[in-house]
Amino acid sequence: MPEPQIRKTAVIIETIHHEGGPTAGPPQRKAACLTVIKNPFAGQYHEDIQGFMKDLEPLGKQMAQQIIDALGGDASIIQGYGKGTIVGAAGEIEHGALWHVPGGYAMRDKIADSMAIVPSTKKIGAPGARLDVPVTHTNASYVRSHFDAMEVGLSDAPKADEIVLALVMTTGPRVHARVGGLAAEDVKGEDGLR
Repeated sequence: MPEPQIRKTAVIIETIHHEGGPTAGPPQRKAACLTVIKNPFAGQYHEDIQGFMKDLEPLGKQMAQQIIDALGGDASIIQGYGKGTIVGAAGEIEHGALWHVPGGYAMRDKIADSMAIVPSTKKIGAPGARLDVPVTHTNASYVRSHFDAMEVGLSDAPKADEIVLALVMTTGPRVHARVGGLAAEDVKGEDGLR
């Protein structure tokens, strides 16, 4: 397969001080890295597409590091993650699914305590489409305080023959999280769930 053809990248950072209650200390931070690539399968059906996952691996690693750098350069502060894709109209949803392995494992390889599955979403969209990327705790999917999302998108992407690849990381739980369940400090880290 060809090396991914990148049109543009963007890094987005949010710093959340409060959600209507008292000011949080320290604030929660979320960051996303978006990369717009040409979809090599756009316009026609291809039976064999799996090889492109391997081609996306270096890009996944680069994007994961960009987020860590944007959040201060210390991977140990990352507590939540998620991934997603927006596929242009000349592609199919399965082309977005190619991001599962290279995007997810890129983040898991950079974060020491990352046994939890990386949540994901994908859709077909036109330029300007937005995507809510789901986020869960990096080491235990049942930590309710870290169930979150980050809305991402770019005004000019994806074009019909493009895919927007997205990775998201967070530095902590939702601000003012208080719905009970497994607490992050009680995670055993044995199975990715608890």
